[in-house]
Amino acid sequence: MSHRPQHPFPRRRSVLRGSLAASAALALPTTLGAAPAFALSGRPKAEWGVQTGDVTADSGLVWVRSDRPARMIVETSATESFRNPRRWQGPLLGPGTDFTGTTRLRGLPAGEQIHYRVLLSDPDDPRRTGEPVTGTFRTTPAGRRDGVRFLWSGDLAGQGWGINPDLGGYRIYDAMAKLDPDFFICSGDNIYADGPITATATLPDGTTWRNITTEEKSKVAETLAEFRGNFRYNLLDANLKRFNAQVPSIIQWDDHEVRNNWYPGEVIAASDTRYTEKSVDVLAARGRRAFSEYFPLSTLRPDNQDARVYRVLRQGPLLDVFVLDMRTYRNANSPGTQTTDPQGILGAEQLAWLKRELSRSRAVWKVIAADMPLGLVVPDATEGQPNIEAVAQGDPGVPLGRELQIAELLRFVKHRRITGTVWLTADVHHTSAQHYQPSRAAFTDFEPFWEFVSGPLNAGAFPASSLDNTFGPKRVFVKAPTASNVSPAGGYQFFGEVDIDGDSGELTVRLREQDGTVLFTQVLQPGRVGQ
Repeated sequence: MSHRPQHPFPRRRSVLRGSLAASAALALPTTLGAAPAFALSGRPKAEWGVQTGDVTADSGLVWVRSDRPARMIVETSATESFRNPRRWQGPLLGPGTDFTGTTRLRGLPAGEQIHYRVLLSDPDDPRRTGEPVTGTFRTTPAGRRDGVRFLWSGDLAGQGWGINPDLGGYRIYDAMAKLDPDFFICSGDNIYADGPITATATLPDGTTWRNITTEEKSKVAETLAEFRGNFRYNLLDANLKRFNAQVPSIIQWDDHEVRNNWYPGEVIAASDTRYTEKSVDVLAARGRRAFSEYFPLSTLRPDNQDARVYRVLRQGPLLDVFVLDMRTYRNANSPGTQTTDPQGILGAEQLAWLKRELSRSRAVWKVIAADMPLGLVVPDATEGQPNIEAVAQGDPGVPLGRELQIAELLRFVKHRRITGTVWLTADVHHTSAQHYQPSRAAFTDFEPFWEFVSGPLNAGAFPASSLDNTFGPKRVFVKAPTASNVSPAGGYQFFGEVDIDGDSGELTVRLREQDGTVLFTQVLQPGRVGQ
């Protein structure tokens, strides 16, 4: 059994009761969907909750949004009473970042529960502060016997399925919170900037699906204000806000933070009249800006757009998490049949970084958080061409196109004898487990490995993707609908759990449904190059 810190779950959550009780109602004032006014009476408010991200053994990032210009202040304590708190002076929140801000906490004790509260003070009168908003998180343990438990999923508010008050909103976040994870990996598609949300939709059984709506979600996002409004929309959900205040996140992005299946240099067809801005690079810059404002990422800040999403998060002796960006550096989507492809889906620089960091890692397990699967065929019919959106292009033979870059990486892992690699992803809106085996593959110069898929969080569910045999995947488990775009009311919403035992080092993966029911379990042994 793992020797996890003794922080009973009810006690951990009790710190949140006071600050979040007022936001428990799902339907929030419409003013929350709009940009803050500059002349508001009263004190600054943080009605979008708090978040923490990229937590390590001695540091973490705390995020907040104000309803007006304000100074961000963070106080931390070892207890809920906040006796003798440590104070951190944060940034001045203003219109340049849509009144969002992040404060980095340093010098924290390893393996401890940190209680924090965020205060917003009037820039002209620091004595005038708003109601504090509280949260909690655990720092990464310094020793391995504590074990590690985390969750992953992706794809939120897609295909027009938004916050439905009849269903209780994004209920999956409450099921995830009950597992008391150390952190949560969101594998991309945190928003659907290209997916407007209407007030109602008719379900196949004739009943009506209702959405909470905002102005920014009434059309595809093109302006910076519209991208920002997409991120604010999800924060109208009380379940998500409670989860954010309890569980730190590791965030990556994929296509829908900008536009379906986008790639650098793409120009939107004139026939797509939803967009007046046809340059995807322009849209991506605006989407990236809003993304950097609304999530606490250690390598990406609003004032540094040359920074990056890909990074490695050290989670103690048992685990390193390698967060990939399979969107920013990719080549154009194509049929994927080229015999040379140095750019691939990662770009040369990111691939070199990943090789270097994998070879340096001394963690028992190296989780590769990918925003797209490797052996599942994901087509791109955006322009009416038989293009490929992910890696696999459907040809079961030798590596071609973007498969060449993945083959290079898998060969590197084998020849460097790097142990404990596990791939986690989302994107395809169903859950499955694939085992990759050279004896089944056209390309054989790699060691066996597992890839686990989970999602969506709250989006349309789709049938299982077909497999490409280049790397020899075998689908050991899958749960997916037979129809396309099944609403969350029809089920098929999923998340995954990874539990690493501190004593044995065993890694257990559980694929779970929306209510937390376990669908599939796989136990992996430590210290092996492949299994």
